[in-house]
Amino acid sequence: MLYNLVLILHVLVVMGLIAAILVQRGRSGGLVEALGGVESIFGTKTSAFFVKVTVALAIMFFITSISLAYLSKERGKSLLDKYKDTPAKQEAAPAVDQPAQSAK
Repeated sequence: MLYNLVLILHVLVVMGLIAAILVQRGRSGGLVEALGGVESIFGTKTSAFFVKVTVALAIMFFITSISLAYLSKERGKSLLDKYKDTPAKQEAAPAVDQPAQSAK
């Protein structure tokens, strides 16, 4: 349950990080100039705001990545290892017919 919650949070952080990086003004202007009115929504300090958002999302990305690694280690190794120790009902395998050797 906790693993799924952290995984969902990780995916949301990744999507937010991608959006924050794409919207930032780069050398060629980025999506901020393509959208035009974004500065009026976020104010004149748009680049400083997006830098802080990007840093916060990057920190959350590393925290969720480390958490997912730790939680996946705690979950177990594999399904085969999980059921190897428990006695399973084994059905009798059909005997393979071997060719009879003839006495000479």
